[in-house]
Amino acid sequence: MAETLNLLLVVVLLLNFLMLGTSRLRAVIQAAGAQGALLGVAFLAMHGTSGLRAVGVGLAVLAIKGVLIPNILIRALRSQAIRREVEPFVSFTTSLLLGAVATGLSVLFARTLPLVEADAGLLLVPASLATVLTGFIVLTTRRKALTQVVGYLTLENGIFIFGLTLVEAMPFLVEVGVLLDVLVGVFVMGVVVEHISREFTNIGEDDLTELRE
Repeated sequence: MAETLNLLLVVVLLLNFLMLGTSRLRAVIQAAGAQGALLGVAFLAMHGTSGLRAVGVGLAVLAIKGVLIPNILIRALRSQAIRREVEPFVSFTTSLLLGAVATGLSVLFARTLPLVEADAGLLLVPASLATVLTGFIVLTTRRKALTQVVGYLTLENGIFIFGLTLVEAMPFLVEVGVLLDVLVGVFVMGVVVEHISREFTNIGEDDLTELRE
């Protein structure tokens, strides 16, 4: 199980770099969706034998993070004339370098933590920290509203990965509540982006700031 889980987490880390290095909005959304689906599989791999409730939560994670939320964002993307992140605040090369540094620091920091023996051989903590930092980088260095939503989702994915180490100690209703909060937040953001796109052909942070003012 540990080898399978580590393999899934390695793929999650690779998807982090894909989100940092590509300018295509659809690819960024699909990478976030694939990451969410992998987290659902990882949850099932760790806790799928704990009962029907655990299986239900795992399937909910897979369905919401891996299918429903990406489809909402893809639908919002279709209403826009722009398909690429053209002028980010930080270049894609620099973003990749920042992601590499963040991943390396996450691995080093995880080694200093007093992990229990069961978690010591897993990549849960370093993958969690690296994914949170990746989400923060995407959220703060991109101009497009949709890409910033993906950054928020990636950051939440990192928090969810860390939660996998504590899921036995926290009620499953808390996990379901977090998923519903994310779903509602992204759904509202998707509706807002879709409506604003009728007025702006190139949605970005500048447009949203101008609209607010």
